[in-house]
Amino acid sequence: MTISFKGIKAAVIGAALVAGLSAAASAQDLKFFTIGTGGTAYTYYPVGGVIANAISKPPGSRECDAGGSCGVEGLIASAVSSRGSVDNVNAIVSGLRNSGFAQSDVAYWAYTGTGTREGKEPATDLRTIAALFEEHIHLVALADSDINSVADLKGKRVSLDEPGSGTYVDANLILDANGLSVDDVTAEALKGGAASEALRNGKIDAFFVVAGYPTGSLVELASAADIKLVPIDGAGAEALTSKYGFFAASDIPEGTYEGIATTATVAVGAQWFTSANEDEELIYNITKAMWNEKTRKLLDVGHAKGKTITAESALNGVGVPLHAGAERFYKEVGLLK
Repeated sequence: MTISFKGIKAAVIGAALVAGLSAAASAQDLKFFTIGTGGTAYTYYPVGGVIANAISKPPGSRECDAGGSCGVEGLIASAVSSRGSVDNVNAIVSGLRNSGFAQSDVAYWAYTGTGTREGKEPATDLRTIAALFEEHIHLVALADSDINSVADLKGKRVSLDEPGSGTYVDANLILDANGLSVDDVTAEALKGGAASEALRNGKIDAFFVVAGYPTGSLVELASAADIKLVPIDGAGAEALTSKYGFFAASDIPEGTYEGIATTATVAVGAQWFTSANEDEELIYNITKAMWNEKTRKLLDVGHAKGKTITAESALNGVGVPLHAGAERFYKEVGLLK
């Protein structure tokens, strides 16, 4: 049998071309999708990681019904840490990120150019994918401090979080509702573990955190130091909830953090946003994957707050229009008429 060198060469070249075309096709089919979250010690980041895992389905993954991923074909999603709500909204609008989590109040003001965004260009391309969970406003102080109300913050060293965060926005609103301003405190801009460490070391007297409970940094702090949650209630809370529809009176229950009794406070909604410029079919498939039964299991075990993230509450408190892809899904399953 005679083997032609030219034949071998042609076969090798042909195989290389097929492999090259397959690789090119795979590269074309692959899509990356970012989810802006928050600080790594807060609730946004771990929840974002669970959702990113749920909606991803890299090339070569096993099929959903064979025990593999039930995500979007060819999608690799990633949770990106950030400064929080304001930062995420800005990143979505500028095209820096595909999507992100934000407080309902921050997003609404950005979309309408009102409230804390008065005088700024409205973020009219902002769109909602889903409402996720309640975020409670935590005001944290050492247990033996004389801070027992928001009014007691006057003259104290208080961390309001970073200016790019939703916590910073809400901390200022809470001060205002209680007859104070940032000028009445010595304001710091610390986040997560840095704020906890500063409180323990006596460098600050209190700090604000807006997060779904239990949030990791406070779980750690409560186990290492005697702290308390300062109530946000009374006339100040009533003024806040009556002026802004995004806020609702809500308790942080006993046992959430070690040694801390049920504490009255106010809460806002954490929601997932994207841009109107994102592809309708992609967002439809992402929304569909988000509410797959397998995702339900991932949410239940992935984070304590995951159990409260449900399709039935996905449209609660939505003040920014749904993305066309998300809207199509919710209509398809009967959650939206």
